[in-house]
Amino acid sequence: MIDTLRDFTSSLPDVLQWVGVILAAAIPFVESYFGSVIGILAGIHPAVAIVAAIVGNVVSMLIFVLSAHGVRSKVREGKAVKPETPRRAKLRERFDRYGVAGVSLLGQTLLPSQITSAAMVSFGASKNAVILWQTISIIIWGTAFGVFAALGVSVLR
Repeated sequence: MIDTLRDFTSSLPDVLQWVGVILAAAIPFVESYFGSVIGILAGIHPAVAIVAAIVGNVVSMLIFVLSAHGVRSKVREGKAVKPETPRRAKLRERFDRYGVAGVSLLGQTLLPSQITSAAMVSFGASKNAVILWQTISIIIWGTAFGVFAALGVSVLR
């Protein structure tokens, strides 16, 4: 999949390759970290690749957070709270243990930012706190992987 996305990005005209990185980074499980790597491997300047990957991932995450917030608001209007399933209870327990910041920073090791952010909002976390911490996490992960990719590409040349 990474090769396909890199080939797609490389096939675009030079002035539009950053758009390919934005589109790739918006895909769950690709995220800013693999998006920045895809851009660098496609030959885009590392700074441009990292920023484009971060933008794509943040925009995608925002769509998920705002959608989850809207759905949660509509569902909760005038309804009693249902008992949680065991799986949801386990997720909530981890969320309660680590909080929005911890889940945002560490959650990307297990699940995409889009899924973790939507889950946190559905658990009742502040959408603004989720957006803030997810954005910080996306920037950290995208920058770290982009720097590692740039250093790796420069070593291989």
